[in-house]
Order: sequence, then structure tokens, then C-alpha cells
Amino acid sequence: MKKVLILGAAGRDFHNFNVVFRNNLDYQVVAFTATQIPDIAGRRYPQELAGRLYPEGIPIFEERDLESLIADYEIDVAVFSYSDISHQNLMHLASRTLAAGADFWLLGAEHTQIESRVPVVSVCAVRTGCGKSPVSRLVASELRKQGRKPVVIRHPMPYGDLAAQAVQRFATMEDLDLQQCTIEEREEYEPHIQKGMVVYAGVDYEKILRRAEKEADVILWDGGNNDTPFYASDLEIVVVDPHRPGHELAYYPGEVNLRRADVVVINKVDTAQQHDIETVRQNVKLANPKATVFEMACRVTVPDPAQVKGKRVLVVEDGPTLTHGEMPYGAGVVAARQCGATELIDPRPYAVGSIRGTFERYTHLTSLLPAMGYSAMQRHELEETISRTPCDLVVIATPIDLTRVIKIEKPNLRVTYEVEELSKPGLTELLGKFTREHEPALVGAEQ
Repeated sequence: MKKVLILGAAGRDFHNFNVVFRNNLDYQVVAFTATQIPDIAGRRYPQELAGRLYPEGIPIFEERDLESLIADYEIDVAVFSYSDISHQNLMHLASRTLAAGADFWLLGAEHTQIESRVPVVSVCAVRTGCGKSPVSRLVASELRKQGRKPVVIRHPMPYGDLAAQAVQRFATMEDLDLQQCTIEEREEYEPHIQKGMVVYAGVDYEKILRRAEKEADVILWDGGNNDTPFYASDLEIVVVDPHRPGHELAYYPGEVNLRRADVVVINKVDTAQQHDIETVRQNVKLANPKATVFEMACRVTVPDPAQVKGKRVLVVEDGPTLTHGEMPYGAGVVAARQCGATELIDPRPYAVGSIRGTFERYTHLTSLLPAMGYSAMQRHELEETISRTPCDLVVIATPIDLTRVIKIEKPNLRVTYEVEELSKPGLTELLGKFTREHEPALVGAEQ
């Protein structure tokens, strides 16, 4: 029996355990490690989810203790199980593992995917912050126009009581409040719910799938970060970002997504440099010449541009896009500049608690504020940071209405963004073809 350490970030790691190791007598998973997400280490993967082979559950430690964990627990193999890491940093982790005396494994996408009884369309990306979420919403809308009944299953974000979050269903805004969702969860679920979609998420993705199949004739996998789909997909759509040319070939497992894709969407072409768009297009052609390539714009909408003109502005952006997505700016900065803000205020001198720690860790962030909110304490610290930062206006560019979850007493304006198809024929026509080709399976699912 090999002793296994799973390197994770509260998502893919739990899924890999569930589908590969949970009831496997050839392996003993001794522990998980955690990174990227605060307050995960020090907890346990509960017995209710770990299964009969783990009556006490499985402890979760900090990734920084990798070498000592390998030595103390006599680990045979470390299984890498999280997303959006540069190839260079991935190999640093591999080198640390090998130097400490254990093997280093990457599990193939095919070995960790679950088969669905109804067709699956997946929307994934090569990096966090490519604009995958608005593409997912476009796909959901088009499937409904085709007469289908899609249900969204979202990549996991289980930051609370893991046993209670094994299978989660969200159909109303009240469901978000009832299940005490973090800002990060709300940012992914709320826009779908507002468009009338049902969203599932949680920890045990086979149970989640079986529940969702009962009310869907097609599953829409809405991926997280740049992870690969948890379900075997009949159509794999992958979003790339010309604001970060070259990243599509430099991050794991984003490059895996790129090479597997049936469709590649080059997003944000309305605000990217033409030479960067061409770089991305050539890299797509090099890595996956069989993929169909579409271009989309990501349109930013400002309800009242006059409120922004001439103002000193604090821009609040989507957190993960700026942190492990490494984007130096987002839709809020684009909107503020387009509308004539005189200054983008640097919030770093006014940041408190974990928000200050976020700036210390992600040094590329300057004149904007990431909307971090993984816990009630962090939401309070975000609120306090906004309150302390001197500005005329707060421009909020998170996918949710941030004022629903924190108090913002300063004048504020929310900007939104949605994708617009530029290629004709484009993704809309392709999805029409997809539903026609899968009609027999879809009809069978309805029966």
C-alpha cells in the first residue's frame, strides 16, 4: 500500500481523492496540503466524505511543510491536484518532492472524469480571469434558446462545512444566503441564478451529477481557474486571453485544456492589442490545429459614465482574477479609464488584516482592490479597507452586486461585462449544430 500526499487547494484535490483513491486499497492517503485559499489548512477532510477506509477523516496541512510531511509520514507519492500554476512553479514543486524522496504524479484528465447520462458541454480556460464565466452564461442562454433544459454544475469552492456542502443546489438568491456563500462563490453562482439557471456545486461530484441529471437534458460544466472538466464532455470550449499572450502555453493545466479543446474562444479582442491577439492565435494553431477558433469581445457597461468622469476612483475587481490569475487589472480599471476618471486610488496604504496580506503576496497589484471574501472576517476587512481609502467614487466590477454582502457607505457605481460574438458563423451556430446532433440522447434523457 503506497502512502499518498495530495497537494491541493480545496477543490480538485478532493475530487481526485473521491474518484481515484477513496475506496482504493492500493493506496493510503495520509494527508492533503493546501495553498491559494486561506483558512483551509488545519481542517480535516471529514469521514462522511472520506469513506470507510478513513474513519477519522484526513488532515489538511500547509503546502509549505511539504518536505517535513514527506519525511514524517514516509510518503511514497505526492499527487499534484490544483490549478493555475506556471509550468516553472509546477516543476519547482516536483523538484522539492523528488528531492525529499517521494514520487511526483499528475493524474490524467481521462482518469478523473465521470461519465454523464446526458450530454455535457464544458467551458474552461487557460488562465483564471479569461472571461470564462460570461462565456458560460452565453452558452447557457443559447442552449435554452435551442429548447434545451441545461443545468450548470460549477467547479468546487467548498470553503465551509465540507460534509454539509457535499451536494449543493442553488436556484434562488435566498439559497446563497441560506448556504452562507462566500463572495467568491456568489460571483460564480449569482449571475447564473439571475438568468433563471439552476446551479449545482459542492464536494462529491458524482453525487452532484446524478442529482443534476434528474432535472437536466444537458449539463453545462462551468470550470474554475484553468482546471480540466470533472466530467467527460461532448463539447469542450476553452477560453484564452490576449491580454496575457503566451500564458496559454505556460500554465498547468491550462495548456492541457488548450490541447484538448474542440472550440477555442479568443476573448477580450475589443481591448487587446492586435499583435497580442495574433500571438495567441498562432499559439492555438501550434498546439491544437484542429480546434475551431472564435473571437469575442468582452463589453463593459457603465450605467452612468458621467459619475466617473473627473473623479478620484477606487476600483474593486474580481479577487481570483487578480490574485492567482495574476491579471494587473480587470473590467473596473478599463471602465474607469474609458469614462475619464482622473485618478485610480492606490488602496495599499489603507488595507487592513488579510487584505494587506493579499497585497504583500501579490505585489503586481497597485491601483485597485481585489474583492477578497473567503470568510466573514475577510469580508469585514474588505469593508474596512474600502471605508479607509480616500476617494470620490467606488467603481465595483465584481460579477455580483457587492453591496448585498458588505456595507459600502461611499458613493459607488457597479459596472458589468458580458461577451459579444464577433465571429460569424460563431458559437451560437455551433451550439445549434450540437443540439441537433445530440437530439436522440437528449430525448432519451427527457423520457
